[in-house]
Order: sequence, then structure tokens, then C-alpha cells
Amino acid sequence: MLEPDETEKMPIYQKAEQIFKLTQRLVYIVPADNEYLQETVVRFMLENAMLIPVKIAGAEGGDLYDLRMENAAIIRKTARELYVQAGSLRYEEGIKDMDYISLLRNTIEEFRLLFIDWVASFDVWNYIKDS
Repeated sequence: MLEPDETEKMPIYQKAEQIFKLTQRLVYIVPADNEYLQETVVRFMLENAMLIPVKIAGAEGGDLYDLRMENAAIIRKTARELYVQAGSLRYEEGIKDMDYISLLRNTIEEFRLLFIDWVASFDVWNYIKDS
């Protein structure tokens, strides 16, 4: 089990924080008068981006294999949703900076590679039998 400061130093956690910061900035490239896009970005995408580092911290804090895998499954689903949501913005009119969307998607892809290694590092024998 890692201390909070140690978790924040992990490359996967730092990449998750980078994804969150990039997603926060999407608000500025979405037209303010487009309520649908504002709702999508602000509500759904930010929610997904916030959840990723929180679940990494939860997995590291819990340390048990089953809890880590539960958090990992949520992270995987959330990151995939965020990737798709960002991709769908490419087809919306009025988006100011399409390169920014590519940057976010590339960062999520970098996260995916870190995620694979992170999950592989879980100790499968560190669990509590749940009857």
C-alpha cells in the first residue's frame, strides 16, 4: 500500500492528472452558446476525467487484488468513454481547436499503455476470501 504522496508520484497517476487537466480545458474550445456540447463536456467528460485519478488512488490505498481490479475495471471503462467522447467532438461544428482533441486522445492512449503495466503489477495472491 502506497502513501498518498507516493501514489501522486506514480506515472499512471500523473498521466491521469494530465488527462483531467486537458479535459478541464476543453470547456474553452467548445462554443459557449452550444448547450448540448457544454453539457457533454462539462458534465460527462469532466466526470469521467475526475474519476480516473480517484480510482487509481483508491486501488493503491486498498492494496487488495479484488479491490484493485474493481477500481481498474472502472478506470478502463471510464477512460474508454472519455476517449470516445473526445473523438465525437471532432464531428461537431464550432469547435475551435481540433488539435486539442487529438492531444487529449493521444494522452489517453499513453495512459492506456501505463494502465496495462500497472494492472500487470497487481499481486493476485493478495486477497481476502469472500464467501
